[in-house]
Amino acid sequence: MQVFVQGTSTHAVNVEPSTTVSEIRKRICTIEQVSEDDLYLHYGGLPLDDDMSFEALPDLATIVASGKLLGGKVHGSLARAGKVKGQTPKVAKEEDGVSMGNATELIPTG
Repeated sequence: MQVFVQGTSTHAVNVEPSTTVSEIRKRICTIEQVSEDDLYLHYGGLPLDDDMSFEALPDLATIVASGKLLGGKVHGSLARAGKVKGQTPKVAKEEDGVSMGNATELIPTG
C-alpha cells in the first residue's frame, strides 16, 4: 500500500499493512533531517501512536508530519486584549482663528 507524508514537501511512501508508525517516523526523520523527538505524525487531525500499524489507514492516505509547536504562558489578562484606551496620549486641539460655526464673528461691527 502507498501513503503520502506531507512535511516540508510531500513524499510517497510504500508501506506494508503491518508497518508501524514508529518505522515510518524514522524513515521520514532521515528524509526531512529532523530528530525523532521533534516530529509528530497526524492523520485526519488526530496524532498517530507509535505502535499503531497502517492497516487501520486507507490506501493513499495523506499523513501530516509536523514539528513541535512551542507555547507558554500568556502574560497579562486576556480581558484587556485589544484595549488601548489608557496607552494613547491625548493631543490638544489646535485653534483655527476663524470659527465657521458663528456668523456674528464674521460681520464687522462699526
